[in-house]
Amino acid sequence: MICVRNTMLENIHAGRMPVTKAGDFSDVIVVDADGNQIPWQELSRIDDNEMRDLMRQVVNRLYTFQLRFGEPEFQAFVNRWLGVARKWDEPVLDPGLPGIIPPDAAD
Repeated sequence: MICVRNTMLENIHAGRMPVTKAGDFSDVIVVDADGNQIPWQELSRIDDNEMRDLMRQVVNRLYTFQLRFGEPEFQAFVNRWLGVARKWDEPVLDPGLPGIIPPDAAD
């Protein structure tokens, strides 16, 4: 939450969402300034500059988190946010990353 959720990602997420009666957005078309009709499912909803800025912010926060985690003042800051994070699903290892062995495969 500290490193990813409360970043500029919140600003990107804050926009309006279109209505879909189909449930999968296959019935939503965006018309751009040149009159091009783009199906919602093919639409890029974040541009290259936003993606670059988001990745930099997340990497910097992860780096700062790792370096400062042992500091009492920073630990107190993290602890204040734990109440909200406790309501989230528990994290799991991402099997898509090289070298990750799923827990059940080790048996």
